[in-house]
Amino acid sequence: MTAPTLSTARLVLRPHRPDDLDACAAMWSDPAVVRFIGGAPSTREQTWRRILSYAGLWPLLGYGYWAVVDPSDGAYLGDVGFAHWRRALGPAFDDATEMGWALSPQAQGRGYASEAVQAALAWADAALPRRIVCMIAPENAPSLRVAARCGFTPFDEATYAGATSILLERR
Repeated sequence: MTAPTLSTARLVLRPHRPDDLDACAAMWSDPAVVRFIGGAPSTREQTWRRILSYAGLWPLLGYGYWAVVDPSDGAYLGDVGFAHWRRALGPAFDDATEMGWALSPQAQGRGYASEAVQAALAWADAALPRRIVCMIAPENAPSLRVAARCGFTPFDEATYAGATSILLERR
């Protein structure tokens, strides 16, 4: 199974491809992108492994991540999707499907994150009728607003990789 292609008014969510590496690596190496997601820029090799993980989620789990692109020019804008990363945060988090999203700086502040998350959640509502969780750094106000707009509510806090995160859920 591979990721289905989803379309919104301004975006296309499609499977990741090998030729996404340059744009994806540029995004994940940007300090503004990783500031609240691990804090350290990714190397090109780490980004390649990320793309391979994204692609591997679909045949193993039946869900995964999409590349978010601009339909007018194909520009790579970010990643959105679902996983089961087995973070050892306890059953309230680990037994659910985890959602995540990240957009390149040029795509931020334009409502694209909410639009991409809502499209992915609409797909999940039909394909994965189950509880969805996410974790967001308390300082990441933009992502917390996206989560709230998309129906996520906080249910706990946890320390992961040495940093505090708010754990949110959407039922």
